[in-house]
Amino acid sequence: MQHELPLDQPPPQPAPQQPGPRPRRSRAPKRPAPPARTNMRLVAWTAGLIFLLDQVLKYWVVHVLRLDRVREIDVLPPWLNLRMAWNQGVNFGLMASETNVTRWILIAVAIAIVAWVWIWIWRANAGRFARIAAGLLIGGALGNVIDRLLYGAVADFLNMSLPGWQNPYSFNVADIAIFAGAIGLVLVPQKKEPPKAARKPRGRPADHSHDKTRDGAGKSG
Repeated sequence: MQHELPLDQPPPQPAPQQPGPRPRRSRAPKRPAPPARTNMRLVAWTAGLIFLLDQVLKYWVVHVLRLDRVREIDVLPPWLNLRMAWNQGVNFGLMASETNVTRWILIAVAIAIVAWVWIWIWRANAGRFARIAAGLLIGGALGNVIDRLLYGAVADFLNMSLPGWQNPYSFNVADIAIFAGAIGLVLVPQKKEPPKAARKPRGRPADHSHDKTRDGAGKSG
């Protein structure tokens, strides 16, 4: 006899199907890491110290010692003397001119060099020696820029001579820093990036079934 279901009960429902394994999502390719940037604190500190030292000495020489009026003060003759000279050009009086156009051209060139050195060192991941050299150059260049803005020319007051030879040129702390920084940036070796480790090729695991068969491990007794 067939068993009939009562009319009050609903018909049996099929069992819910269990979800199968989810398809793996393809991994997006990794983006290359951005290049390492240089910590510019050492550059800024070096440039700030050179700038401050240069401006303090110039203020002391011009406004306290009145060297622009006295003109000459012997300190350790002939090795070290104070000789006032207003330089309207670059080092050793090159490109000197009394025109106001030359003054602003030299200011613009100095600021452009400062910006270029800063960006170059920041992008180059430079070492400690290169950062110090860059700070020397930047601090000295900014010191001479302030002189051109305040006085219209660079205040040179240091003079070093030898027995029997009088040096006709004067310079300042900023000139020394610029020269030392430029030489340091030229001679410093570039920091090399560490070599990247070679990636191992992803292959299928080796099938050792043939080896087992040869050794007799895969044979049944």
